[in-house]
Amino acid sequence: MTDNSTISRRQILSSHQTGQKIRRIAFEIYEHNFEETGIIIAGIAGEGFAFAKRLAAELTDISPLHVQLVELLFDKNIHHQSPILFDKEVNIENQVVIVADDVLNTGRTLAFALEPFLKVRMKKVQVAVIVDRSHHMFPVHADYVGYSLSTTLTEHVEVVLSNSEEEGVYLK
Repeated sequence: MTDNSTISRRQILSSHQTGQKIRRIAFEIYEHNFEETGIIIAGIAGEGFAFAKRLAAELTDISPLHVQLVELLFDKNIHHQSPILFDKEVNIENQVVIVADDVLNTGRTLAFALEPFLKVRMKKVQVAVIVDRSHHMFPVHADYVGYSLSTTLTEHVEVVLSNSEEEGVYLK
């Protein structure tokens, strides 16, 4: 039996290339935050959190930064903003936070994800994405981008990090 989800998708980045992009983003984050003792990486649930875990591992490997990992939990599919929850207690006040997601398309998801960080005094909030599609409708930009990809509005970009057999970036 053939899986229809794989028939119409084209691989843009291989597993190896995706890993290289994530490592490069980790180096960029460290370069911009080398004077810090620690940072918080907040990954948006799903592949965004898988990306955050990989970023945290790379940062731990290449730097002396103390990296805290937190998952941002909210429903991206409802039409009104749902409450944004952290998967564990974390003190974000006066911290550097990197909000991580797999794809930046319109900016809607990231705009919602930034909400809890705007309620307290922060040192810095930055955004990291693997793919930036540049169809921004919200005032959100990524500070760290693995790959910029021009697409049509009808195309779909899928990042797979949680399945090692299919890992990579795909265009549908």
